[in-house]
Amino acid sequence: MRFRIIVSRMEVTTLSDLEVRMSSSIANGAAAPRERPVQVPDFLAARKRGHRLTVLTAYDYTFAKLLDEAGVDGILVGDSLGMVFQGRDNSLAVTLDEMIYHTKAVVRGVRRSLVIADMPFMTYQLHPQQALENAGRLVKEGGAQAVKLEGGRRTAAAIAAITQADIPVMAHVGMTPQSIHRFGGFRVQRDAEKILEDAVAVEQAGAFAVVVECVPSELAAKITETLSIPTIGIGAGSQCDGQILVTPDMIGLYGDFRPKFVKLFASLGDQIRAAVQEYTREVRSGSFPGTEHEYR
Repeated sequence: MRFRIIVSRMEVTTLSDLEVRMSSSIANGAAAPRERPVQVPDFLAARKRGHRLTVLTAYDYTFAKLLDEAGVDGILVGDSLGMVFQGRDNSLAVTLDEMIYHTKAVVRGVRRSLVIADMPFMTYQLHPQQALENAGRLVKEGGAQAVKLEGGRRTAAAIAAITQADIPVMAHVGMTPQSIHRFGGFRVQRDAEKILEDAVAVEQAGAFAVVVECVPSELAAKITETLSIPTIGIGAGSQCDGQILVTPDMIGLYGDFRPKFVKLFASLGDQIRAAVQEYTREVRSGSFPGTEHEYR
């Protein structure tokens, strides 16, 4: 209770303000309070305070908890689960009910990060009312704090309908995976004029951030310079306000396809295979379980 009064007098307005005060309190021997959750205003204020945003994907409780504890700003429950979780060639078959199921699991593991849920293919394309109703389900049933949908000018009306109901929207322009059949696969998008117009359109429609995927770095820099909302890059160079990657890609769990823009930060797939091989050897040799693993 005393901590709440202190925070109120300090008039903390951003996540970084609170983090500085928390560090000072810990250094002076005070008990560390629970960190304040990341919220949409923190994303909007990130550029002004010089904070590069970090976003990763999660599809279950265990991974969401790990990412949250590691300090990412946002966790996207991506429709990329169609590939990395379900083993499909693309994300087009993912359903809204599946997204709600996975979002619920992720939310249970998160205490700090902003949870954003993807709106899957054909859940927002028909008309703005459809988009609003389905976004509402992701928030009300899934527990998401924001939704993400692909497209620029063509989805501006849907974004406007959703944001007018006070549901935050993260937009997505450039290489949009739900359009792979039109693009002819996962390809770099170079139509600078169209992509910039798309980015401006989603900002005007009310999006609080925009993912910019697979575009030349110069174009991504121009989009970032033009918009007042944060840009989250994936295969868009270093000039965006933040970055997002598919978690199984960057830790070496998914090897079916690895885009050029993915850096391998760990090789957990190799470690898991080695652990399972060792487990198999020990079981077959009789060395596991040992007496220390038995109940007496």
